[in-house]
Amino acid sequence: MLPPRVLSRQLRCLRAAALAIACALPVSASASDVTAFKQALAETIAERPAAAKVYRARGFAPIWTTGDAEAQRRRAALFEAVAALPLHGLPAIELDGMRTRMAEARTARDLGRVEAELSGLFLRYTRLMGAGLLTPSEIDVDMVREVPRPDLAAALRAFAEADRPAAYLRDLAPRSAEYTRLMKARFELAEVVRAGGWGPEVRARRLDPGDTGPEVVALRDRLIAMGHLRRSASARYDAAMVEAVRRFQETHGLEADGVAGAATLAAVNTPAEARLQSVLVALERERWLPRERGARHILVNLTDFSARIMDDGKVTFRTRAVVGARSPVGKHTPEFSDEMEHMVLNPSWHVPRSILARDYLPKMKQNRNAASYLQLVDGSGRVVNRSSVNFNAYNARNFPFNVRQPPGPRNALGLVKFMFPNEHAIYLHDTPEKHLFDRQDRTYSSGCVRLKEPFEFAYELLRPQTDDPQGLFHSVLETGRETRIDLDTHVPVHLIYRTVRARPDGRLAFRPDIYGRDAKVWTALAARGVAIADAEG
Repeated sequence: MLPPRVLSRQLRCLRAAALAIACALPVSASASDVTAFKQALAETIAERPAAAKVYRARGFAPIWTTGDAEAQRRRAALFEAVAALPLHGLPAIELDGMRTRMAEARTARDLGRVEAELSGLFLRYTRLMGAGLLTPSEIDVDMVREVPRPDLAAALRAFAEADRPAAYLRDLAPRSAEYTRLMKARFELAEVVRAGGWGPEVRARRLDPGDTGPEVVALRDRLIAMGHLRRSASARYDAAMVEAVRRFQETHGLEADGVAGAATLAAVNTPAEARLQSVLVALERERWLPRERGARHILVNLTDFSARIMDDGKVTFRTRAVVGARSPVGKHTPEFSDEMEHMVLNPSWHVPRSILARDYLPKMKQNRNAASYLQLVDGSGRVVNRSSVNFNAYNARNFPFNVRQPPGPRNALGLVKFMFPNEHAIYLHDTPEKHLFDRQDRTYSSGCVRLKEPFEFAYELLRPQTDDPQGLFHSVLETGRETRIDLDTHVPVHLIYRTVRARPDGRLAFRPDIYGRDAKVWTALAARGVAIADAEG
């Protein structure tokens, strides 16, 4: 629920305006008035196919412009919901013109046009709350998520029959726990912004335990204001501050050593306005996700370098992940949703053509035996002896061989890969490069997602279909043969990109914008009219 005082004055005016139609279509209207109303409505609504479909089915009977209490409640609920759009990080919609046209409606034709306009406003609101403002693929080439679009005709039809129109409109927003927590965080951050932020910046390059002075006081005060440290008058970087810095680092994806180094101080000094901006971006991203994500699903947050198995909204398994390298851009891991269908034990690695062209063919041209662990395979599946190949005669487009790394402990995919077949050739897999999981920043792959604990991940996925998932897994693994195990029930996979998550304990967890995508999203939102000031309420 939104705080009542945030909307109070504006909504009182809008609620009054929503009720103020100069005339309404009476139940006993004359045949000529009814005809004029229907003609004007049909003409005006024709450009909105979803609404036209609904009105044709109901014989162009009005939803908004009768004089009864139900129509008044619908109008009031719509105006109130539309006025609250900026609190969801969406652009404000100007309503003065509609208020004027409602107040000046005098004829049945006027009412028909007002009826159409109100339904158009409803459809616009439904689209914004149901699918967001932006199209992800227009923002970044690797934001390939297909946003589920609401059925606008079904929504208008259901609204017309709803007993509680205000509740119906509220429920058009995502009902996920994450969206609810982000809305709460938005309100709290807006309060911080209105109050002037978290206090003076910490003007130091580094602060260590035992330090004293005004910059330690500035750090102390910001940590207190952010809720990481209890109130204190100490001007010393004491044990309590070490623990507070450690907590701050944990919630910001930093090495939790309790020392305020350059990265930690940069995060501490990030203004509340920037954090509110991140929350508004996260709200938009949440609107892009499927409403039904699966009672069991896999959630990979690229910025958090983590993969989780979720069961009924709770994390039942979590492991560290390595994602696509920051550069070149072609290695960025994309964002999308799909369904995991199977896993392959003792997998071969079939080198993608893009990686072959970028990483291997140039080396083979210099030294035919480069990357000797890779096999050349012809169109018939036969392994080709490299000595018979003139690599300099080929380029990435005409190279006639597939390149394969056979199964084994040094295989680039490790000993198991998890498949959700997709056009982007992205999957989850094991890796022999275990040392990378010890790093805080884990952007090292060519685009696929590597898992620190792939065996345990596999056990958890197999648990619903066998009494002994570990035994099944290892009985297949120990054969050394490339073998596919199908999942009896496919599991939805969501590759997301969140620089801020609202944790169940109420704290916000921030992560770096590793590929710069959130900056692009914010630029696009701002260009479409989203403003920090509006989000403050």
